[in-house]
Amino acid sequence: MSQSLLDALLNPASVALIGASDNPARIGGRPLRYLKESGFEGEIFPVNPNRDRVQGMLAYADLASLPKAADVALLAVPASATVQAVRECAQKGIQTAIVFSAGFAEAGEDGHQMQQEMLNAAKESNLRLLGPNCLGVFNAYKKFYGTFSTVLDGDFIEPGAVSIVSQSGAYGSHIAHLCRQRGLGIGYWVTTGNECDIDLSDALNWVVDQPEVKVVLAYAEGIRHRDRFIQALEKAQRNNVAIIFMKVGRSEVGAKAASSHTAALAGSNAVFDAVLRQYGVIRAKTTTEQIDIAYAVTRAGHIEHNRLGVFTFSGGFGIQMADDAEAAGLDVAPMPEAAQDELKQLLPYASPVNPVDATAQALTDLPMMTSFIQTMLKKGDYQFFAGILGSGPTSPTFATALRQTFEEATKDAPSCLKCLTMTAPPEIVRQYEEKGFLVYEDGAALINALGALVKLQQARTATRSSSDFKLPERIEIPQREMNEFAAKQILKQAGIPCLPEILIAPDDDPTLAANELGYPLVMKIASADLPHKTEVGGIRLNLKSAQEVSDAKANMLRHVQQLAPSAQLDGVILTPMLKGGRETIVGVFNDQSFGPVVMFGLGGIFVEVLKDVTFRIAPFGIDQAKAMIAEIKGYALLQGVRGEQPADIDALAKLLSTLSEFAAVHADQFDSIDLNPVLVLDQDQGVIALDALIVPRSAQP
Repeated sequence: MSQSLLDALLNPASVALIGASDNPARIGGRPLRYLKESGFEGEIFPVNPNRDRVQGMLAYADLASLPKAADVALLAVPASATVQAVRECAQKGIQTAIVFSAGFAEAGEDGHQMQQEMLNAAKESNLRLLGPNCLGVFNAYKKFYGTFSTVLDGDFIEPGAVSIVSQSGAYGSHIAHLCRQRGLGIGYWVTTGNECDIDLSDALNWVVDQPEVKVVLAYAEGIRHRDRFIQALEKAQRNNVAIIFMKVGRSEVGAKAASSHTAALAGSNAVFDAVLRQYGVIRAKTTTEQIDIAYAVTRAGHIEHNRLGVFTFSGGFGIQMADDAEAAGLDVAPMPEAAQDELKQLLPYASPVNPVDATAQALTDLPMMTSFIQTMLKKGDYQFFAGILGSGPTSPTFATALRQTFEEATKDAPSCLKCLTMTAPPEIVRQYEEKGFLVYEDGAALINALGALVKLQQARTATRSSSDFKLPERIEIPQREMNEFAAKQILKQAGIPCLPEILIAPDDDPTLAANELGYPLVMKIASADLPHKTEVGGIRLNLKSAQEVSDAKANMLRHVQQLAPSAQLDGVILTPMLKGGRETIVGVFNDQSFGPVVMFGLGGIFVEVLKDVTFRIAPFGIDQAKAMIAEIKGYALLQGVRGEQPADIDALAKLLSTLSEFAAVHADQFDSIDLNPVLVLDQDQGVIALDALIVPRSAQP
């Protein structure tokens, strides 16, 4: 999707409205009314075969009658007439078209066939389509409103640093309304509907490239094009554009509903979470959270660190905010001792540590409170200041003096983001906002938004672009089931550390190999048919002599043949036995939406019962691998507890990154890879993949 085509869609100089209605309340009438009333300066060509004029404008009988090919056509005709309208757009040479009508792929097989027919007609002349089943787009900077959304019925939305890209038109309209209520301007608004052609990833790629955009609120039910989506996320990071994402389909029921709504696959919720973390995108749990974070992003400057200073007149509210701050990753650092003494001298009843509780006493002496807050900001070195005001700003006798006090107290701290929690009507909130304060009604929402700011800033320096990787040479993976020994030979070539091991054929003497490797040894059955060796008695530990090895081989082959008579036995594997270390599990699978995904977790109960695992899409670097390791709940066990040595996290991170690069190159050759367990030794001692399984693509049904 070229930028010029999306320019034609979102920044057009001319618009054709097919199905233009004289009734401004109809689907074909609203866009025309909006374009006229907003002051759109481009050319407008209403198309209506039954009227000479529509809403006072000259109308054209058909597209062929237009004096020129418009940049974009708005198709406000029934689904049954849309295919022909698309053909006429293509014949006229129009570059892009927005299809409003529903009744296509989301409505069943007949609708799907009609949607494909429409797309085929467009492709014949490189006409690009948005929709169908969408509410269209708007560009508030250009005053181009190519939509019939009723959100514009009362007032147009002022342009601003927020943009919205949504697969759902209804959700896009609702969140635009909420932004307007919060005082957030919206520059660009795109709803993609069924995405028969132009999709959310295309729209994101264009929007995050616009210089006016600081934050994008996105809504998706599924992602259709992995590479374009990742490209958009990487571009957003380069351009310092925050993306706050609402992705539905967390539950099985939700995923099925998403599929039926837009004929899109919802994909794996855990993988989608990981993708967003990997590229510094905040995934919101609620629509309100999306708005709260966007509000903070548009008003915040560069975030240097995460220190938060809390000022309150009530200890209880301050403690609650401090608890929330810890959960959000903020540092409620105490005031320096000297500064605490200074605050005590100003107000002996105060608690000056942090949260700084001035008590209600401070309200009786506002000049003193001004000095109190100034000292706190000057000496505390806080990135964020949060003042808890409650309903004080609504007091008829106190409100003005309180606002002036906070303005005066904070005016000399330009690098500190000034935030307040209060309950007040919009006009009072706006007065504080005009003086540079962020205002929230709920303290937890404020703290969550500040935590998101810190995460966004950290992510901008942590993620490498996929183009930064020098990927390894390709290794041909045999497209047949293979035993552990064969899998490890491939993985060793890729740089995955494994122990030395020797494959002993069923009829061969293992003694020479055992003496060569040294003792003690581990013996494992070698069979592509038996990936779970313990279930058939296919593992023997701590073999200390050649005789023990010889006896173990004979017994193992006989026992396994009895339990699994149809299995093809390739012999046994001998390898040195290791003690100590922490067992982890590492794997790769091919996700239907995002391709190769690397999984990591601790072994044993942590993966089997607690499901303590995390994911990243391949490829990724060492820093991302370390972030991945630190995400699991059992991370403290790798860091060392109760006097234990820390594990070799650096070596583990290198293994994860190396495996991700291998997976990215060979995604078309395997379905899954399991390294279980991977033994992480003490710091600086390395890691070892003790077992391995590769399932080739051709081995899948």
